[in-house]
Amino acid sequence: MLVHGERHAARSVPLVWHVLFLPLHRKSAPALRTLRCEMLCHAPGTIIAWNVAHFSPESVPARRAERSPESCLTWRLKMSIRIGDEAPDFTAETTEGTIRFHEWIGDKWAILFSHPKDFTPVCTTELGYMAKLKPEFEKRNTKVIGLSIDPVTNHSQWAKDIEETQGTAVNYPMIGDADLNVAKLYDMIHPNASGGSPRTANDNATIRAVFLIGPDKKVKATFTYPMSAGRNFDEVLRLLDALQLNAKHTVATPVNWRPGEDVIIPTSVSDEDAKKKYPDGFKTLKPYLRTVAQPK
Repeated sequence: MLVHGERHAARSVPLVWHVLFLPLHRKSAPALRTLRCEMLCHAPGTIIAWNVAHFSPESVPARRAERSPESCLTWRLKMSIRIGDEAPDFTAETTEGTIRFHEWIGDKWAILFSHPKDFTPVCTTELGYMAKLKPEFEKRNTKVIGLSIDPVTNHSQWAKDIEETQGTAVNYPMIGDADLNVAKLYDMIHPNASGGSPRTANDNATIRAVFLIGPDKKVKATFTYPMSAGRNFDEVLRLLDALQLNAKHTVATPVNWRPGEDVIIPTSVSDEDAKKKYPDGFKTLKPYLRTVAQPK
C-alpha cells in the first residue's frame, strides 16, 4: 500500500491524501489490477467524500512532474456507485432549507434525481411531471428530491416557469449544488469539472441521473439519461413498485410487469418452501421459471 499527502504552497489547495492498494498478482483481471481510494478535503480537516474506483495502470501519471497544481485535486478516476452500495451522505442547501441527506430520508424510500441546468426545456417538463406524480410516491412511503448545479435562488425563480408552463408547482426540495460537491460525489458529472455560473447545459451533459434509495440507505436502482431524452418517471414509479414488492415478499417481476400481474418465484426459493409460502399453488413453466399471483 502506498500513501502520500500533498499541498502546493503557491496555491490555496486543500490537502489530498492518495491511497494506492496494489494487487499481489500482476496477472489479475484488469478491473482488479489497482484499487485507488482518495480522501478529498474541501477545507483542511473537512472530509467531503470517499471515492473508490477500479482503473488500469496506464491511467496513472508515471511521474509527479506530469501533474500540474491545477490537476492535483482532480487527478482521480470516476467513482462508480453500484446497486447495493450505501448512498453517499452529504449536507446541502435546498429550496426547503439545509438538509443532511440520510437524516432527511429517515425511514422512507427516496428518489434523488438530477438535471443539467435550470431554465432548460427538457428538464422543465420533467420537474413538472414529477410534481404531478408526487402524491403517488407519497402513497409508497417515498420522498423525492431534485438537484442541479445552479444555486437555490435560481431554482426558486425557475419554479415559477415550471408552474406556468406545466400546470403544477414544484412541491419537493431542490438541491442547489453550485460547487458540484454532490454531483461529483454521485458520479453525475466529470470529476475535473468546476462549478460557477458560466457553465451551460452542454457542460453538464452527464448529470441527468436518477437514484432509487431504500430505507436502509442502500442504492436499489439507478438511471442515466442523455441530454436529448426526457426521463420516463412512470417507469421510475413502476420500478419502485417492483422493488418494494421484492423487499416485502422476496419475489421477482417479469418483463413489462405492472402491479397486480403475476410475479416470479426466485430460484433461491425451493419448491418445498414455495408450497408453504403459496398454499394456493403456483405455475411451473420450467424448474427455474415459476410464476404466482402477486402477493398482497
